[in-house]
Amino acid sequence: MKLEGLKVLDLSLFLPGPHLTMMMADHGAEVIKVEPPGGEPVREVGLKQAGASTWFRNTHRGKRCIVLDLKSAAGSAAIERLVAWADVLVEAFRPGVAARLGIDYARCRALNPGIVYCSISAYGQHGPKAQRPAHDLAIQADSGVVSLNRAPDGTPAMPHMPVADMAGSLMAMNGILMALLRRATTGAGDYIDISMQDALLAWLPNVLGPPFAEQRDPVVGEERSWGGNALYHLYRCADDRWLALGGAEPKFATNLLTALERSDLIALCLQPPGPAQDPVKVFLADTFARRPLAAWSAWLEQVDVCWAPVRSLTEAFNDPHTQARGMVWTDRGGGTHLGIPIRYANEPGRINPHLDRLGESTAAVLRELGL
Repeated sequence: MKLEGLKVLDLSLFLPGPHLTMMMADHGAEVIKVEPPGGEPVREVGLKQAGASTWFRNTHRGKRCIVLDLKSAAGSAAIERLVAWADVLVEAFRPGVAARLGIDYARCRALNPGIVYCSISAYGQHGPKAQRPAHDLAIQADSGVVSLNRAPDGTPAMPHMPVADMAGSLMAMNGILMALLRRATTGAGDYIDISMQDALLAWLPNVLGPPFAEQRDPVVGEERSWGGNALYHLYRCADDRWLALGGAEPKFATNLLTALERSDLIALCLQPPGPAQDPVKVFLADTFARRPLAAWSAWLEQVDVCWAPVRSLTEAFNDPHTQARGMVWTDRGGGTHLGIPIRYANEPGRINPHLDRLGESTAAVLRELGL
């Protein structure tokens, strides 16, 4: 596998760090997860299946889990040996905590000049908000993303995807792999400062026209990506199920409106998103409301247009395509895993479903370190 032989030390908790180190484990890296004496919190968060929480299973499979008290002399001695052993270290402490524990980058680089050290925090290692604690919701709110999620009455709605967490995870993965690629030629490691807010803001290039070009907030509902386009919108069907039209290119508008015998509306779809396209939205809303979703699904299969039924999570994971892609995988013990989304033709990743119990590998790892 691509990362076979790579040694990763994971000191992070919750989602961004554990998710990225699990992806590395899926592709062959040896990951040692250091848990505090109380354990990784997500061991006990949410519903459990086959003896483990779904969250823990899908962020910690294939890792060796050890328990260390990093404030103790014994814990400090062990972590120094682990730093010398590791190629990559991932931590998610509040800025300054790693230095107080004696495992900041300067100290780790002295122990291991080739180490790639990645810090993931809410706001990054410097700046006015660096010391402010925050999880996903607060970062989404502070980054302007929650303001884009509007309920029908116009009030901000709770986001239902941990996009700040996952943006941080994937940016960290990219940074680590680039640093490892450079290390292959220089022999030197590097320090990576990942801010979840920075990562989330970097995901917004397609919606920044109004604030960047005109110094104004977007009018949610009239912008291209949020319903201003008639062909990029949600529509209710007769059975109160919904479908999404998801492609605003002129060719798709032409195909759909011609099939619906309203080619006279095509010209409106060439107008800028917003009120100019309202007549098309009214027509489509009235049209789709006349038949149930299943009927429209069968009809739309024959039209070259971007569309999808609005599925529940259960429906999405039970969908034959999802199953065919291997994105749902069940181990012999009955535990359900997310599949591996990065697919190589050669040396593909492989799920190791083993979940260490709290502290299960502590004694073995310490013996291997000579302690």
